[in-house]
Amino acid sequence: MAIVSAASIIRSMSLLHLTLAYFFLTSPGTICDQNLVFILGTAMGLPDAPSFTTPSAPTAFLAVLLALLGLSDLTAASLPEEVGSYYWSSQAPVRLFFFFVLTGYTYVFKPGGIGSAWGNKGAFRRGVQTSGWGEDLKNSIVFTWGFVEVLCWFWIYVTLRDERREAVARMAAKRKVEDDAL
Repeated sequence: MAIVSAASIIRSMSLLHLTLAYFFLTSPGTICDQNLVFILGTAMGLPDAPSFTTPSAPTAFLAVLLALLGLSDLTAASLPEEVGSYYWSSQAPVRLFFFFVLTGYTYVFKPGGIGSAWGNKGAFRRGVQTSGWGEDLKNSIVFTWGFVEVLCWFWIYVTLRDERREAVARMAAKRKVEDDAL
């Protein structure tokens, strides 16, 4: 049996998204200055994101998206257990895969990374260096966010599987009692 239920973890993630939305809207520099962002970014050799130090249009848009994600997940986490189990059992692997790919991309294609030479093959045209797609994703904030999301969604996925196994065992025990009563 899990110590913390999947619904509790999802609610906590939703509140984290709402908190991040608030800080990205009011003072994104607070997020940049967090120890976790600094430690993970430095350990992985990722650059800081200077565009996240002051409020701007992209950080405001990110705040709106995080608020939407947090509110929709908070609403979906309050579904009845039977319905919520099906919903989150399909959402958890998709989100886990997405954030795993995002985190992997951020690390592998970082400046000086394993895939940086492969990712920059089309960067030089007519003597002018152009920025490739996804260049702004290769920073410590995106990596930290993706890494924390991967950890949490993996925890949710494992907890959901454990809860589903327990529910099947309860249903089997209930059927056995009903069959014995007949």
